[in-house]
Amino acid sequence: MACRQFDQAADAINLPEAIRDRAKYPRRCIAVSLPIQRDDGSIALYEGYRVQHSLSTGPSKGGVRFHPELCLGEVAALAVWMSWKCALVGLPYGGAKGGVSVNAAQLSPTELERLSRRYMQELIPFIGPDVDVPAPDMGTNAQIMGWMMDTYSNHIGHLVPSIVTGKPLSLGGSQGRSEATGAGVAHLVCRYLKDFLKIAPAEATVAIQGFGNVGSEAALALSRNCGAKVIALSDEHGGIYNPRGIDVPRALSYHRYQATLRGFDGAEPISNDELLSLPCTVLIPAAVQRVITPTVAATLRCRLLAEAANGPTTYSADKILETRDDIEVIPDILCNAGGVIVSYFEWLQNRACEYWDRDTVLAKLFTQLDRALEAVEAQRAKYQFSRRLAAQTLGIERVAHAKQARGLFP
Repeated sequence: MACRQFDQAADAINLPEAIRDRAKYPRRCIAVSLPIQRDDGSIALYEGYRVQHSLSTGPSKGGVRFHPELCLGEVAALAVWMSWKCALVGLPYGGAKGGVSVNAAQLSPTELERLSRRYMQELIPFIGPDVDVPAPDMGTNAQIMGWMMDTYSNHIGHLVPSIVTGKPLSLGGSQGRSEATGAGVAHLVCRYLKDFLKIAPAEATVAIQGFGNVGSEAALALSRNCGAKVIALSDEHGGIYNPRGIDVPRALSYHRYQATLRGFDGAEPISNDELLSLPCTVLIPAAVQRVITPTVAATLRCRLLAEAANGPTTYSADKILETRDDIEVIPDILCNAGGVIVSYFEWLQNRACEYWDRDTVLAKLFTQLDRALEAVEAQRAKYQFSRRLAAQTLGIERVAHAKQARGLFP
């Protein structure tokens, strides 16, 4: 899907053939074996990956995903999207992604620590604060980043907080990092509602598929800061629906202790598929990729599709959305860029040993998102592109120009 998007965008801007493959294919793909000792004394072997797509504009940047279905192809696609995203929002990074094929929920805390440290140990020859900077993603969190930072620091011989981002605050993490992606989604949703759809956020209804870090923070920000009515939420076990509005803080508290939304008494049960076709002002897919299929795209009843997940809309489904003038789309590489922007802020703070308060972080985040939004809209108006194609061409063009400017060595 990422390759097809690249080819379409490259054709749209007449990207020279001489630079296409260099801008498209990853710089480096790493696969590692990760043996760990289980608590019962047995040895288990897991597969780990890291793909560095581009290093032309600075160190590569991207999350570490722990998921049982993770494969090298998925990691490579996510790394490609990260390159476009970083270029689009003006960060001095290339894209990277990594992870382990594992169901982390089946590991004990000590087993999870062993696996996290072993993964980092295997990557040490290929990463560094000026080479590749991992961050949390699906299935990982601040504690895992803390273990990874400690592993690297012990190998180097001194504390290196800038080797990872998304760390606990006590280890050099940034204020606002945990909420950054969701807060960024909410900020862009409110901008598009007011400026493009001419709808007051307080009059909007919102359905969110996915209630992890991104989905829950987006729901909180939309309800608290924008006054929007969240009418549906879901996780991997199913969803809940209340047309009068869901008490988001209460749902979050319930989910934190029950590890599911199932059984929440403030709404009716609903399936993930049913949630996607609900009538609403804003639909936010915030779970996994490829959930908006051609069939789903034809049945959407939202006015704004805000892609908080990576690659939630398939290539074929996107062609259907382009024909629907009743739906505006905020593409993923813009919509969920808040996380990597604040990761960049954390990296800057670590290197300067100077830390900012939460209000400063969020103000800088929203300024950078607004700048990227305006660039996308200018590109869209100039070439009459879809919003997704406008965002992708901006990102790809900037990566390609950097590679051309640096030339070839040797």
